[in-house]
Amino acid sequence: MRDVDDGCSPLAVLFDLDGTLLDTARDLAGALNSLRAAHGLVALPFTAIRPLITHGSAALIRIGFELATDDPRFEPLRLQFLTEYRARIAAETCPFEGIPALLDWLRTQRMQWGIVTNKPAWLTGPLVAQRPFTPPPACVISGDTLPVQKPDPAPLLYAAQTLGVAAKDCLYIGDAARDVEAGRRAGMRTLVACYGYLSDTDKPETWGADGLLNAPLDLRAWLQRQWQTFAG
Repeated sequence: MRDVDDGCSPLAVLFDLDGTLLDTARDLAGALNSLRAAHGLVALPFTAIRPLITHGSAALIRIGFELATDDPRFEPLRLQFLTEYRARIAAETCPFEGIPALLDWLRTQRMQWGIVTNKPAWLTGPLVAQRPFTPPPACVISGDTLPVQKPDPAPLLYAAQTLGVAAKDCLYIGDAARDVEAGRRAGMRTLVACYGYLSDTDKPETWGADGLLNAPLDLRAWLQRQWQTFAG
């Protein structure tokens, strides 16, 4: 384990939100099925919706209504979906098992942590407020904080700047290929949250990440193994 007083460069861990820190799938699936019901459609199985959560509202509208993004009905339905989701944003959402203990461990190691998500701030803010973390994140970068989103590296670089940590001393964790791409382009180490919203066709071992996590607390052992590399 690292000696926190060893004088090495500071280190920060940055997390994606949905599918990495918080299990938001049931609230998002509920919002989609509620919207389908309003349009006279039967509910989709949760197992069909869950793997698409990480790809955002557009992916959910595509599966929920079998519409292309250029269909004139698409954007109004997407906005209706987001309104429905906001109304129930934290009804069934909770941290993934092990996240509270992991964040407490990061605190004992004097390591900063933050959130970088493509979720817009008008949803990110209420969600984090209703499901607060201890210790709280040192930064929260939403999908509209900057003009660009992941896989562009700019949000991750902005998070590092906000924390006062060099990008090379940051680690980014997410459950989608774009998370790994964004982290690598930012010059950060990356890990895949395999406990998140991966589908049967996803192959995270091919995404170029520095490692795979089967559970949140796997991060402790990974960091301990890699500590000398970070310190160097």
